Amino acid sequence: MDPNQSLICPLFKSAEDFGETSLAILKLKFVSKVADISSSLVSRLLLVISILFFVLFVNIALALWAGELLGKDYYGFLCLAFLYAIIGMVILLKHKLIKDRANNSIITLLLN
Repeated sequence: MDPNQSLICPLFKSAEDFGETSLAILKLKFVSKVADISSSLVSRLLLVISILFFVLFVNIALALWAGELLGKDYYGFLCLAFLYAIIGMVILLKHKLIKDRANNSIITLLLN
């Protein structure tokens, strides 16, 4: 057996082991990142759902109260509908800013 060949075989074996270990570490980091992002999204989704229910019931109460002040119940709902139409237009105008912040947040979560 050639002496150079006896030195090269363990070197290739070590390189192969290193490659497999590096791949295993990358897989574990990926799984950890996905789990972190998923759990973050689930907790935020639950928070958003609870806030939406709160806002929904407050809006119904406000609409009924405003309708009582204006004389007809549906007037209160119309006033709130127009208010939300105005808020929607403002959000539409600020779409790029909101999108950029969301992108930066996702990138930060992925890279940390």
